Amino acid sequence: MRGSDERQGAMFSFVSMEDRIPSDHPLRRILVLTERALESIRPRLNRMYADGGRPSIAPERLLRAMVLQLLYSVRSERLLVEQISYNLLFRWFVGLGMDEPVWVATTFTKNRERLLEHEVSRHFFQAVVSQAQGAGLMSDEHFTVDGTFLEAWASHKSFKPKDGSGGDDPNQSSGSRNEPVDFRGQKRSNDTHASVTDPDARLMRKGGDGAKLVHHGHLLTENRNGLVTAAVVTTASGTAEVEAALTLLRRRRIDHGTVGADKGYDQARFTDGVRQRGVTPHVAQNDSGNRTSTIDRRTTRHQGYRVSQRRRKMIEEVFGWMKTVGLMRKVRHRATQLIDWIFEFTAATYNLVRMRRLMPPATWKAVA
Repeated sequence: MRGSDERQGAMFSFVSMEDRIPSDHPLRRILVLTERALESIRPRLNRMYADGGRPSIAPERLLRAMVLQLLYSVRSERLLVEQISYNLLFRWFVGLGMDEPVWVATTFTKNRERLLEHEVSRHFFQAVVSQAQGAGLMSDEHFTVDGTFLEAWASHKSFKPKDGSGGDDPNQSSGSRNEPVDFRGQKRSNDTHASVTDPDARLMRKGGDGAKLVHHGHLLTENRNGLVTAAVVTTASGTAEVEAALTLLRRRRIDHGTVGADKGYDQARFTDGVRQRGVTPHVAQNDSGNRTSTIDRRTTRHQGYRVSQRRRKMIEEVFGWMKTVGLMRKVRHRATQLIDWIFEFTAATYNLVRMRRLMPPATWKAVA
């Protein structure tokens, strides 16, 4: 017999939201790890708010929503709020009941300054790293460092002379709001020009893609499973990679073992700085042309050097995930400080995804 197509809304539902989520859904383990990290930073979250006044949206819910945004590549907070409104899986993960109203998208904007001021992203990241270390997923001796450009949320047209002289060709004016601009023949550099949209962005070139306005993201990963142990975003420059790498090593207090890197780090400033910390630099040799590599046979003859060079390529998987799934290829915010906050939070989310698969059953029960 043909079924009826008549729509009739039910007045009550006798199936709980918890029962609607499959027991083997990937988000279940990620939620456990996220809850463990939030529990460890809850005292800091409590200090962010006054004792009296009107109750605000719980910061834990905002952070869970941000994790979802990265996991599902939701490109804006407005679309994220829309998804939470009608998606039961999203509601369950965030912690909203079936009938609870969803906050407006501007709530993220209003609370982001508070989260940024109290360095919540860094503490959340450290809480995730501590879980991985406790589960034995991270090496404490062998690491890899690398950097990548993050395209800024600013166009070439915003890159104008610092002295305010303009630089646009008046002969090409068409009367439209988005005027065409021909940069050919103009001398433009970071010394004389700056973006009026994002002053922290810098015009840099890498490979054959042409110059772009970018920020510089840097990661320090361990070589056992390729998990991120430290992350930072800096202003892009020719020396940013080496400076950031040494900063990350100091931040993690690494004073032994090895650190792998590509040819761009084959500089005396980096290798000497690493050795002064008691760490062996396993850097790819750059001896092209008349260059003399800072890495000699005393380092390359060991099997560990070859292992580091092979394992260091795992850091490219992190950058790939962060730029595609994590939406970091072209950042959606401005200012280095804010982008650094989001970059570190994205690295923490990547670790959550990896840890879900890496934890053995016995260790997983201990964490849960």
